[in-house]
Amino acid sequence: MSSTSFFSARFKRLLCALGACLLGLQVQAAMPIEHWTHASGARVYLVSTPTLPMLDVQVNFDGGSRREPMAKAGLASATAGLFSGGVMAQGELPALDENQLSEAWVDLGAQFGAQASSDRFTVSLRTLTESALLEQAVALAARQLAAPSWPDAVWQRDRERTLAALKEAENRPATHAGRTFSRAVFGEHPYGFEATADTLNTISVADMRNFYRRHVAACRAQISLVGAIDRAGTDRIVSQFMAAVQPHGCEPLAEVGEVKPIDRAVDERLPFKAAQAQVLIGQPGVARDDPDFFPLFVGNYILGGGGFVSRLTTEVREKRGLSYSVYSYFSPGRHAGPFQIGLTTRPDQADEAVGVAREVVRAFVADGPTEEELTAAKENLVNGFALRIDSNRKLLDNVANIAWNGLPLDYLDTWTQQVERVTVADIRRAFGRVLQPDRMVTVVVGAQP
Repeated sequence: MSSTSFFSARFKRLLCALGACLLGLQVQAAMPIEHWTHASGARVYLVSTPTLPMLDVQVNFDGGSRREPMAKAGLASATAGLFSGGVMAQGELPALDENQLSEAWVDLGAQFGAQASSDRFTVSLRTLTESALLEQAVALAARQLAAPSWPDAVWQRDRERTLAALKEAENRPATHAGRTFSRAVFGEHPYGFEATADTLNTISVADMRNFYRRHVAACRAQISLVGAIDRAGTDRIVSQFMAAVQPHGCEPLAEVGEVKPIDRAVDERLPFKAAQAQVLIGQPGVARDDPDFFPLFVGNYILGGGGFVSRLTTEVREKRGLSYSVYSYFSPGRHAGPFQIGLTTRPDQADEAVGVAREVVRAFVADGPTEEELTAAKENLVNGFALRIDSNRKLLDNVANIAWNGLPLDYLDTWTQQVERVTVADIRRAFGRVLQPDRMVTVVVGAQP
């Protein structure tokens, strides 16, 4: 048996054992988060869960797509994608190409990689905490952080794949709907930037190298850890990771402007040959630090976020049969993310579906939910809270969210109380302040003229 097969088999057996442990655990909200600032300036958030011999680490940097120039839209994601393309030689350690690097991680039974969202450039490590494995996994992760090789041949290959995927996506009406909606909602704000063939073709590995060095800085790092590790062990890991990126320095980043509100209704109708018309309705919503986050969150569950129990589903699907599914959501970020309603319907029913959805929103903003709707929503949300933190990965996501958004360390402990505290008046006030039903963007792709 090869070393790769041996370690993979061992990792699978351990994961099965961990899964059995997880099923036997009773999820508790009261998980204290330790927080301190490392000597490098990195902010550290730790939840020690000694029951399972596993560690999940997430390191967030202010390097998402909002930091890209418009002419190079897609740069953050391209940089994250090529992060695992290989590492350069370091001292006596030889260079590793992408296949050798991948095999090294498989041999350790660990996972390490990067991804970019609108706001964040994120690197993540998952490893077992057996001493020898943990030490090697952290060392390999630090090496990859310090010296990714950015191989041009791999970028040329990946770019061709991405261009092919973009070309194929042009055959789907959802692609055109999303692009048109985003452009209308965000205008010139970076949240509305979208990678195209033209922008991808301008991106070089030198651009990636510069983007990485500029944004992946120790002084701006937020490191969240969940697993079988104590504070001393955490500091050792953080020190290795931050030493790897410390040479990048800490050059100040320019301010990103806020999303501008929409001053009039926008109605876009795009012809497209398709069995179903794609409908998107919405506007800029709120940033994550908005004081009405919980009234908006609970209210949206009633409006369109609660699946079959939401008002939009009742009016659009159940009463009129205009769509199989319909949803709404707020997606808050560092800036005002979108409020969006989405549905698909028969092309000849698109106008009716749009009219019904708009009327549901208008009535909800004006009057808010009923007391019965609010009681049911709270019960569903509170009873489902345990599912939000029932694994290391989910708990890590929540801790990273607390870190990134500067939320109170007891946020998870008080989450259900925050939900239960929301009143009908709170929801009516919050929705009346944030949403303007007469100034929303409506995009319909594929409707009959």
